[in-house]
Amino acid sequence: MSGEVAALAAAEGLGELRASFLPKRASGGALFGLGLLCLVGLALFVLPGVFFIWRLMKTPNLNGKEAAKRIHCFEHGLVASDRSGRPVAFRWDAMTVLQEITRRYVNGVYTGTRYKYTLVKQDGALELTGFYADPEVWGVAIQHEVTRVQLPGVLELLRQGGTARFGDITVNAGGMATVKRDGVSWGEIQRVEVKQGVVFVAKAGKLLAWSNTPVSKIPNFFVFLEVVDRLRSAHSAS
Repeated sequence: MSGEVAALAAAEGLGELRASFLPKRASGGALFGLGLLCLVGLALFVLPGVFFIWRLMKTPNLNGKEAAKRIHCFEHGLVASDRSGRPVAFRWDAMTVLQEITRRYVNGVYTGTRYKYTLVKQDGALELTGFYADPEVWGVAIQHEVTRVQLPGVLELLRQGGTARFGDITVNAGGMATVKRDGVSWGEIQRVEVKQGVVFVAKAGKLLAWSNTPVSKIPNFFVFLEVVDRLRSAHSAS
């Protein structure tokens, strides 16, 4: 961890370092493929060749600036590199996170998963992607930490009769609503399920979903799921 990152983490009161994540290195096969595309592109068309050379030189394997980027997870937040390589701090208690996870298929064959997490705070935002190794680890860790820290406050707000907003969805002790739909009570909700990156809410007696919202549009998605689960359980038990 660099001195600049350590100073920023101390200034933001982030506490102890828990884990660090490095850029994902391209495999030898991928580098060979890019190199081959560079040669073919230059031989046939200049612009495609230049583009592939640019792509090759941006890989962490060959670009020291890209290789130096990190995600550092601390006790009370994280520090990550922005596009220029400058470290930026986010606190678990003062941020929202949007996640977009897409499984890619070509002719029915799975070819990989695309990860994008957008971190938002009062004075800025930052995108973290599969550029970093182990996105299935650090992505879940970010969501869990935000949930651990922010869930109690949201539950207390609801207990006092307030309303919690998750993008276009609002939730209170009586039920939920969206900007396009009238409210539905917890007793009317038959099920809430997540399929193919979309949250479906089914209303009793209705064939079609009452609402369908992409996960990528729901800030602090893990907090949202936990709140909905607890309020539905509380209604069922009453």
